[in-house]
Amino acid sequence: MAQYDYDFFVIGGGSAGVRASRVAASLGARVGLAEERYFGGTCVNVGCVPKKLFSYAAHYRDDFEDSAGFGWTPGEPAFDWQKLVANKEKEISRLNGIYRTILASNKVDIFEARARLTAPHTVDVDGKIVTAEHILIAVGGWPWVPEFPGSDLAISSNEVFYLDQLPAEVCILGGGYIAVEFASIFSKLGSKVTLVYRRDSLLRGFDKEVRAFVTTELGSYIDLRLSDDITAITKENNKLRVSLQSGATLSVNQVLAATGRKPLTGDLGLENTAVELDAAGAIKVDNDFCTAESGIYATGDVIDRVALTPVALAEGQILARRLFGAQNAQMSYEYISTAVFCHPNIGTVGLSEESAIEQGYDIEAYVAKVRQLKHTLSGREELSMLKLIVDKATDRVLGLHMVGPDAGELVQGFAVAINCGATKADFDRTIGIHPTLAEEFVTMRTPRKDHGA
Repeated sequence: MAQYDYDFFVIGGGSAGVRASRVAASLGARVGLAEERYFGGTCVNVGCVPKKLFSYAAHYRDDFEDSAGFGWTPGEPAFDWQKLVANKEKEISRLNGIYRTILASNKVDIFEARARLTAPHTVDVDGKIVTAEHILIAVGGWPWVPEFPGSDLAISSNEVFYLDQLPAEVCILGGGYIAVEFASIFSKLGSKVTLVYRRDSLLRGFDKEVRAFVTTELGSYIDLRLSDDITAITKENNKLRVSLQSGATLSVNQVLAATGRKPLTGDLGLENTAVELDAAGAIKVDNDFCTAESGIYATGDVIDRVALTPVALAEGQILARRLFGAQNAQMSYEYISTAVFCHPNIGTVGLSEESAIEQGYDIEAYVAKVRQLKHTLSGREELSMLKLIVDKATDRVLGLHMVGPDAGELVQGFAVAINCGATKADFDRTIGIHPTLAEEFVTMRTPRKDHGA
């Protein structure tokens, strides 16, 4: 008779949890999974997928305007927020069903309930006690809103996808990728947007030159209040009055606090185990995703390493194959490509200029700031930026950055080359596709003369 009810029990039905469950089950493990909210986690329900759908919707405003320069005579476009939300919900429901089917078809036992650890190998799932040899915590993160008078009047990125109507005027607090993306989305859909950020440049952690470029581009159509902060929100008739640290006030219909996410580690029963948390509330793990408690593991946003869906998927798969497939692959966090779906998009892979210098590389930076061919007829003043960071000693391309249309789509292909160790000479001997924006990456020949421009 088996010592435990399951070989592998997963708490959390998001990207990391579902992938780990499926792989473990395919390798012969008896698997159970508990999810109390929705299958697919943040990405499918209140993150990447609906956000990208909203971003697609937002791009149409510019497309309608740009078409006039190409001979089209479009009518006055009308936007229906409720229709977008309803169609988005249909797609999310479809994806929820796919995740459920993936689990069921792999014979994973599904518990749609809250799960809490009561001992190292024991889980209480809505009153039912189950045991498992290995337990994975993959509960992800949750939006965090700073506390100040009236902060409860702000919504987070979770609620923004379910608004009854498009706000005419919206204030967004934050300067990270979520804030920047929603500022672009709301503005392009027709809202008057004010973005408040306590630093002097958007997107902390990205390449400094990219940050400056994006800040300028977004500032051309969004009211940016940089080096400022919200001190209070009060109700004022049917609107919200927002008080800023600078002394200025705003009157808006909605306030969105896009100030980051924190690991969702509360009320998991971790106190009944030796699992440790760091100062940010994330679960501490080693390079094999093992916690301080033998037999308990954690992957995804709850370990606060790289909060990206593909990273969570990879972590979950690597863990499952190590436990049940005798494979000992290690997760590499180098050269992970990512995108920010603001307008224009950002795509990046590898090191920023600042990170490369901090790590001791002697670098050259190649930069091109160009106006896309399309806009010679559309009349739009939008610029694009492409940048390469090259190690002088080896000629290897350490980082690749792009701000421009479909940057994520373009950088994904270049990410393969970067992960394969491509050099600047490899780029130089590659024949570009003309006329395209991406060809700029293989035609830049003169390095910028200074660093940090």
